[in-house]
Amino acid sequence: MTQTTVKTYGQQTQSSASDVDQRNEMILEYLPLVKFVAQRIMVRLPQHVEIDDLIDAGIIGLIDAFNKFDPTRKIKFKTYAEFRVKGAILDELRALDWAPRSTRQKATRLEKAYQHIEQIRGRAAHDVEVMEYLGIQEEEFYQMLMEARGIALISIDELRQDNDEASERNLLEYLADPEQQLPSELSHLDQIYRIVADSIDQLPEKERLVVSLYYYDELTMKEIGAIMDITESRVSQIHTKAIIRLRARLLNTLDL
Repeated sequence: MTQTTVKTYGQQTQSSASDVDQRNEMILEYLPLVKFVAQRIMVRLPQHVEIDDLIDAGIIGLIDAFNKFDPTRKIKFKTYAEFRVKGAILDELRALDWAPRSTRQKATRLEKAYQHIEQIRGRAAHDVEVMEYLGIQEEEFYQMLMEARGIALISIDELRQDNDEASERNLLEYLADPEQQLPSELSHLDQIYRIVADSIDQLPEKERLVVSLYYYDELTMKEIGAIMDITESRVSQIHTKAIIRLRARLLNTLDL
């Protein structure tokens, strides 16, 4: 019988051909999930980024999930796989370095503006306040939002414990496999959950609704636009503002 080597929990183990067949069946079964995650990320990226590259990276994440998944843990494979797929796609985007430096700088300027104003005001920053802080007009403000929509992806993989860039154990792993964590790590994760929940509650009404429909109900930007009776472009603007605002609060609160 043909023997194939796979990695499980970082160790080399032998897997029979039947295990390989099982893995291939799993890839076919969950390929729609990979495509779904890739497409949801793709809509916020420039046109020069290829969807096939994201799907390929997602499949690698799916295989990694299959190799590392522990069925004794109290978590569904689909949940674990989705985190791994998303993490692999975001890793690929970072490796591609797809965003020009000017775009990253604009996203950072927006983030710092929201962070500064909301710290001083103690409430959500208004658009006009952000424009005044940045010294720009409305047209330039919305152009910055459009360019920053991809940068504004909140990657939970970047919110590392103790701000340790070299650490292999990050928040993605905590979320994907909470049963494996120490009580002190779970306490840290609970803190982040509370911060995220509180930050979402403090969002302006439209931004809170878009976040809810997009991340909890998993609707597309087009579907959200139909519900709210606004254009898909407008939904994207609202979503970007919400994510930049949330990211600014998280980075500030967690001191990352």
